[in-house]
Amino acid sequence: MGESTIQNAFGYLTAPEIAFLDAAVERLIPTDELGPGARDAGVTVYIDRQLFSAWGTHGRNYRSGPWRDGTPEQGYQSRLTPQEIYRIGIREINDHCRATHKSPFDQLQPERQDAVLKALEKDEIALPSLSAKLFFTLLWRNTEEGYFADPMYGGNRGKAGWKLLGFPGLPSGAYMERLDKSEPYRAEPVSILDVQFGQAQVDAQGFVKHVMIKHEAGK
Repeated sequence: MGESTIQNAFGYLTAPEIAFLDAAVERLIPTDELGPGARDAGVTVYIDRQLFSAWGTHGRNYRSGPWRDGTPEQGYQSRLTPQEIYRIGIREINDHCRATHKSPFDQLQPERQDAVLKALEKDEIALPSLSAKLFFTLLWRNTEEGYFADPMYGGNRGKAGWKLLGFPGLPSGAYMERLDKSEPYRAEPVSILDVQFGQAQVDAQGFVKHVMIKHEAGK
């Protein structure tokens, strides 16, 4: 079983929800000249994996009331689980888009998708069952996580997020040898999956052996 197989199965999301999230995350981190966007990096798969886990049901959280509005410092305060926020939120946002634009979110033109996402962020869309801002905040947080987390969690396909940042992934013993040098540390990023599938070597101490990227003049 290879990395592509690991990253392509869904456990919780339905087809309409996948279509919504593929469209939404691609607008949040779009494909451009710097590399793949969130959709091609597998962020929807990452979100699905999280929703399918204990986190998605808040299986380890205290879930009895009272339910009161909290401060930003108090963190997550909703009575709804992440699974419920995504399922209800996507359905109600699609209902809003059909009523306003005659089509579900994923079938809108990119500029209209951007307008809907900005309205959600500003809490300017009145959803029947939950705060639009609550939905957007969770979506944006999970999109960032999925784009930059280790690919073993389903996102960051091809290490797209790490390559964008120049992050080498798992640590290497070569770090210590280069601490006193001024040039950037440029290496092909290595993930946990790379080690598990034998696609990266480790040294006697268990550190990965990075393949260094040759520096081109002027870059």
